[in-house]
Amino acid sequence: MKPLKGIKVIDLTRILSGPFCTMTLADLGAEIIKIESPKGDDTREWGPPFIKEEAAYFLSVNRNKKSVVLNLKNQKGKKIFLELLQEADVVVENFRPGTLDRLGIGYETLKSYNKKIILASISGFGQNGPYSQKPGYDVLAQGMGGLMSVTGEPGRPPVKGGYSLADIGTGMWAVIGILSALREREVSGLGQWIDTALLDTMVSWQTYLAGNYFATEENPKPLGGAHPNIVPYQVFEASDGYFILAVGNDNLWDAFVTNLNLDVL
Repeated sequence: MKPLKGIKVIDLTRILSGPFCTMTLADLGAEIIKIESPKGDDTREWGPPFIKEEAAYFLSVNRNKKSVVLNLKNQKGKKIFLELLQEADVVVENFRPGTLDRLGIGYETLKSYNKKIILASISGFGQNGPYSQKPGYDVLAQGMGGLMSVTGEPGRPPVKGGYSLADIGTGMWAVIGILSALREREVSGLGQWIDTALLDTMVSWQTYLAGNYFATEENPKPLGGAHPNIVPYQVFEASDGYFILAVGNDNLWDAFVTNLNLDVL
C-alpha cells in the first residue's frame, strides 16, 4: 500500500510549483482533486509540444489527478468547494497572498469547516513581509536568492538554472511541510497552515556558499563547471567533447594519480 493512501488533497494550484507538489503527493498514494477555474490551468496551452492536444508541460506535472472546474468567485462554486473541504485532509494553493481571504475561503474559514485541514500555501515571497504582495516567478527568485550570481562562466552575464529550480524546490518543501503536518496531526488532531516561498527556497539552498561567505566575508563568484572547495571537480574539454572529473576526497585523488601514473608533488 502506498503511504498516503486514504489522504484526500484539494489542489487549487496551477503552473509548476503547486502542481509538482500535488503530483508528488499523488505518486505517494494521495487522492488529488485538481480544481481549475473556467479558463483552466495556464500550462494547458504552454506548447508546442502537444500530446493529443494536451501540452506536454501540463502533463509533466499533473499525472494521477482528478479534475473539476469550479468558479470560486460565485456562491455555487464556493459551496461545492466547501462540501469537498469537509472530507479533505489537505488544501494546496499558490495564489498571491490574500487571494483566498478575498474569495472568502481563507485559512480561518477553512478550519471552521474542518478543524483537521492542512493548508499549504506556496508564493514568491511568503504570506507576510514587504514583498508578500509582489508576484513571484522562478527567475526572480533565482536572481534575488543568489543562484544567478554563481551560475555561468567567470566574467559573463548572470545565468539562470536550466530548469525551474525555485518552483520545483518550493514544491518539494511544501511536500515536506505537508508530511510533517500530517504526522503532527496524528498527535494533536489539528491541522495547520504551511507557508513556503520561492525566495526562501533559493536562500536555504545556499548552504556551503553561505558558509564560505560568513567565514571569509567574500561574495561567491561564478566558476563555470568548477567547485569553490574541491579540485578537480569540474568540466574539462577533451579532443572528442567535454567530460566531468569529480575527485571528491584525498583517497580518490591518490587513486586517480596512481591509475594515471601522474607524478604529483
